[in-house]
Amino acid sequence: MASRKLLFGLTAARRASPRASVRLSVSPLLEASTSASHAAAPVTKPSGGSPWALLFSPRAFSSKPPAQQSAGDVPAPSAVDHKLIMPEDKFHKLADDTIHDLLEKLEEYGDSQQMDGFDIDYGNQVLTLRLGDLGTYVVNKQTPNRQIWLSSPVSGPARFDWDAATDGWVYRRTGVNLMRLLEKEIGELCGTPVDLS
Repeated sequence: MASRKLLFGLTAARRASPRASVRLSVSPLLEASTSASHAAAPVTKPSGGSPWALLFSPRAFSSKPPAQQSAGDVPAPSAVDHKLIMPEDKFHKLADDTIHDLLEKLEEYGDSQQMDGFDIDYGNQVLTLRLGDLGTYVVNKQTPNRQIWLSSPVSGPARFDWDAATDGWVYRRTGVNLMRLLEKEIGELCGTPVDLS
């Protein structure tokens, strides 16, 4: 019977008191560590000093903690805006020159190869080199990123940035040069060295 009265009391208390979102302080140390822009909201204390007063208080807790940043935190770096790094017209000149040189050299190399399925195609700013059963290479420009992208049947996808210090396209993760990578992979696949410089 006592449990029914307690359950009835809980239900009645829920209906009678509206819920309000209240942020509670955990400790003065935590409040001191938050920045001025995240000042703690005032704490409401339930009337009465018994544990039952806490149970029946109209508090609701937020599941999201407030964002905290101490004075020593440094904001995360923003994404690189490649438009600021290299003007678009300069990128097109460098990328087009590279892809056209690559096309000419691969056509010459293909003429000297006796390989079934060796085919090179350039259209819509995409260079495609087919090596029959050995796989297909795709080289294309990515203007928004100011990069040349490569899809290789050996090493997979890679994105190359222009490196003025070496005067070439470099994959930043590994430091490999686009032309050196292609020379190595195509030469090994075809069994004949290729010079793309």
